[in-house]
Amino acid sequence: MSRTAVRAVRLGPRSVAALVLVGAVGVAAFGWPFLAPPDSGVGAHAEDAPWLFAGLLVLLVAVVAATISESGLGPKAVAMLGVLAATGAALRPIGAGTAGIEPMFFLLVLSGRVLGPGFGFVLGSVTMFASALLTGGVGPWMPFQMLAMGWFTMGAGLLPGAARLRGRGELALLACYGFLAAFAYGTLMNLAGWPFMGTMASNISFDPHAAVPANLARFLAYCLATSMGWDLGRAVCTVVLTLALGPAVLRALRRATRRAAFETPVTFDAPGA
Repeated sequence: MSRTAVRAVRLGPRSVAALVLVGAVGVAAFGWPFLAPPDSGVGAHAEDAPWLFAGLLVLLVAVVAATISESGLGPKAVAMLGVLAATGAALRPIGAGTAGIEPMFFLLVLSGRVLGPGFGFVLGSVTMFASALLTGGVGPWMPFQMLAMGWFTMGAGLLPGAARLRGRGELALLACYGFLAAFAYGTLMNLAGWPFMGTMASNISFDPHAAVPANLARFLAYCLATSMGWDLGRAVCTVVLTLALGPAVLRALRRATRRAAFETPVTFDAPGA
């Protein structure tokens, strides 16, 4: 029996263009320490960069608005977005501060897988925004978190075999993706904060006058010294929850998606009909 993957958000040309634009700006925002020449004046403004790059939040909101307006995101998809974002935001504080145990990640992987890359990007960004409000984690780092989580969840929707792969093969694929993406998310967030350490740790801090290989070595040392254990905990937690709860959660999401029939317009009966 053939299956057709349901997409709550269909990405059109405007949405794709907006995602490419914010992706390009995001790469520049995360990677400027390795993109700016050593003799440039960027390093002199390192303390201002978090606030300047916080303007990414405006672009993220624009991407979400473009995606919603072009795809015709209906009330059923909005309702599912709200439920999943609220659930993810509520899961984030669980285990916070304990070896990187963050169960929110596995839910976003499975949701992105079932509902597609467009819905996944919106869900990842909105969930991180809601969790920041819930935990008081609002600051110049929040746009970076929103963008990284949007990429993380969108990537799950881009994995192959969405319409055909099921069972253990799909779980193994999602577990492997969740493991790697958990490390990738942690590395991106390290990259967002590493250039602003100043002289707190001279051997591993960003040196605006050093060559790219030297700064890359410093960054790798920074990751190993500060976040490797946390990222490993997040990755292992994501794998364990995906393998243990994945079948039930995937069935529930797919059942809810079929019943919602996102691509069927909502109609209302006239009074007295």
